[in-house]
Amino acid sequence: MNVLIGDIGNTLIKICVIEINSFKILKTIYLNTNKIFSKNFLKKALKKIFKKKTIYRVALFSSVVPKYQKILENFLKKEYAIKLREIKEKNIKKIVKINIKNKNQVGSDRIANAVGVYKWYKSNCIVLDFGTATTFDVVTKNGIYNGGIIAPGVNLSLKSLVSAADQIPVFSITKQKKIIGKNTLEALRSGFYWGYSGLINNIILKIEKETKKKYKIIFTGGYADLFKKSIRRSFTVDRNITIKGIIEIFKENKEQLK
Repeated sequence: MNVLIGDIGNTLIKICVIEINSFKILKTIYLNTNKIFSKNFLKKALKKIFKKKTIYRVALFSSVVPKYQKILENFLKKEYAIKLREIKEKNIKKIVKINIKNKNQVGSDRIANAVGVYKWYKSNCIVLDFGTATTFDVVTKNGIYNGGIIAPGVNLSLKSLVSAADQIPVFSITKQKKIIGKNTLEALRSGFYWGYSGLINNIILKIEKETKKKYKIIFTGGYADLFKKSIRRSFTVDRNITIKGIIEIFKENKEQLK
């Protein structure tokens, strides 16, 4: 039997099919959130997942967008009799301790990341997630989530600049060898590439200085590979760390998810 595990973000929804005994990821699909309002799109996108497969009747997701969660929740219930549950509804205290004043302000994706790095890396970790926002989350080897930093996302910043400035062309970010651009495109790419490189290096340095600890650095999300040559510290790219965290939460709550 398989189970659906997923992460609902502002831009993308990631859905994984997990084998329920080995917890191995069998299949992953990505849905653009601006398309999920179409029932036909959801039927077509999820058709391959459900074809000739026995799916557990409860799915577990992290979600930072309630309206998208509701759409998917209603679809899964109506079409497949599957109940979608959000990770904040489940017992997380036995896995990680959320060491901040208002726990409700921590996004579910960040909680899942914290659980994932704690369970998989067994070290003091900083997990950097390149999503709609660029987030840094600090997790100790003892399973304490100590909070983090939220910076503007790379794509969000890029789109905002292009839409706000009349003379700025649409462009993509690429690795830059030189800091000084010789034309507008080179200058833009340099600004974003070296700007975010500086942001990442500086925040990691300041976290370590403030906490007086060294950390294992985990990158995830769309731009995780882009900064390989410009980050001073060694890091590990783990694109499934959010899903791994949700799987660990599923394991802890499996008996209640029936």
